[in-house]
Amino acid sequence: MKKALGVLLIVCLPFHAGGQDKQKKAYELMYEDVQLLKQQYLKLEKKLDAASDDIKVIRDQVRELTAQFKQFQAEQARSQENLKNLPSLFQVFLEGLSQIETELLKISEDLTILKSKPAPPVEQPQEALKKGEKTPSSKKPQDPQKKEEPPAEKKQADAARPQTNLSSQELYNTAFVDYQKGNYDLAIDGFSQFREQFPELTLLADNALFMIGECYFSQKKFDKAIDAFDELILNYPQSDKIAEAYYKKGLALIELKKKDEAIAVLTFLVSKYPLEEDAKKAQDKIRELKEIKK
Repeated sequence: MKKALGVLLIVCLPFHAGGQDKQKKAYELMYEDVQLLKQQYLKLEKKLDAASDDIKVIRDQVRELTAQFKQFQAEQARSQENLKNLPSLFQVFLEGLSQIETELLKISEDLTILKSKPAPPVEQPQEALKKGEKTPSSKKPQDPQKKEEPPAEKKQADAARPQTNLSSQELYNTAFVDYQKGNYDLAIDGFSQFREQFPELTLLADNALFMIGECYFSQKKFDKAIDAFDELILNYPQSDKIAEAYYKKGLALIELKKKDEAIAVLTFLVSKYPLEEDAKKAQDKIRELKEIKK
């Protein structure tokens, strides 16, 4: 029995030692795997930290872009508000130009009146009177209460326009028919008589004045036509004939070879009444004049 047990022990010992070696190797392999996993985990952790930093930077950039976008929206809203105010500001500017033009027309009329007045007589020096020199003969002073006699042309015009019993519309239509027939003198008389007899009819008074300018323009009396159009612009600033009056005034100036003045008038028409049909025609005429000047 003892021998048998000894033999058994001798046989089992190698198997036991081999099992321990295998177990040891398995532990070593597991340890190496754990160490490798740790290293991979550390690498992943570093990558996650780097990714977190990148995400933080991206978030900051997004916040900054959002703030810039909001600022851009606010500036755009302010710009749109300013654009809405531009038409009113432009209208105020045009009204100011219109007032300036009105004042210039008044000044021009005053200068014309002053130029038409005769110069006052020069008084004789006192020394010459003492020496016995005779004063030059002069006209008798006019009585201030006595009205000046109208010139012959005005007398003829008044005689050619006797008061009629026609209604305002009939008188206007009669003058307009004379214009269509080419009887411009009769038409001028008719429109002038209409303005004298019915000054309160402002709705047709500006039309009558415009037609007077048209008659003079057709007669190639361009200076008188300009005077009529200027009177319309000055006295009837709200008339629906204003834009056309500016345009016809520009054409009259062109006929008088005053191209620079014509361009100025037509340019003002385009800037003040850009939506009118006459403004479009004025633009074409301005281009023609500038091409001629080149």
